[in-house]
Amino acid sequence: MRIGFIGLGNVGAKLAGSLQRNGFDLTVRDLDPVAAQPFLDAGASWAGSPREMAEECDTIITCLPSPAACSEVMEADDGILAGLSAGMVWMEMSTTDEAEVRRMGTLVQAVGAEPVDCPVSGGCHRAATGNIAILAGCERSTFERVLPVLTAMGRRILHTGPLGSASVLKVVTNYLATANLVTLSEALVTAAAAGMDLSTTYEAIRVSSGNSFVHETESQVILNGSRDISFTMDLVVKDIGLFDDVATRHGVPLEVSPLLRRIFEDGQERYGPREWSPNIIRRLEEPTGLEIRASGFPAEILDDEPEEPGYEVVPRR
Repeated sequence: MRIGFIGLGNVGAKLAGSLQRNGFDLTVRDLDPVAAQPFLDAGASWAGSPREMAEECDTIITCLPSPAACSEVMEADDGILAGLSAGMVWMEMSTTDEAEVRRMGTLVQAVGAEPVDCPVSGGCHRAATGNIAILAGCERSTFERVLPVLTAMGRRILHTGPLGSASVLKVVTNYLATANLVTLSEALVTAAAAGMDLSTTYEAIRVSSGNSFVHETESQVILNGSRDISFTMDLVVKDIGLFDDVATRHGVPLEVSPLLRRIFEDGQERYGPREWSPNIIRRLEEPTGLEIRASGFPAEILDDEPEEPGYEVVPRR
């Protein structure tokens, strides 16, 4: 199977690296040719355009920063759709809009190819080791066809239902992670203001009912001061907006999500859209005059678990 991969950013490069590490025949493309060089040095091929990639590969994977970017790569004159043919598979691994991925899926199916939306969750550190979780929305027969590709990139693979379902669930999980980041910021600053030792505070949360994946990862880089989680404020705003769009389409009167969006829009204005998302805590550090720091925490999160073979997660019935 020859796989084409477009989008070698913070997450995409790590997913493509897992494919290459696991022996897949890989063709790559990115707007920044420098990002592709390590893959080319390791034996991957370069595609001159998305269309050229689609004409030469069996499966095309896109991992791009926004629905608009993906649509451009798909629908441009030299885009993927221009080179796609019957029997091929398009796998969309971006965090995207369910309505847009379904619209694009209709165009993919019109040429006899099969679409899959398969966003990832679990952080860049797990993407690097192939231990990330992957949600996959598509026909069951398509899922079984691409499962070997998915298990090469991730550990826990969940078939979520039809095309678009994975994108819905991905923005649901990102919304929850954002809410947790904001509440952790408030908790850490309040603990510091009350005179608590922050290393002890970290452990108290970790061993208690307040613990979470976000605490065990993002709180560490907050306390280190690097705030580097390889995820930026503009992406948070985009993802919350996608979650809000799903809720609006289905008539859900949200209360917390609009507040989170305003908090991160304000963070974007103050610190810039490409600021690391955990630096949202600065909105509380600045008025209190506190610096939320503690020694012994890492500047970045690394996955210390060995890479394991991926497997399908089966929901309870």
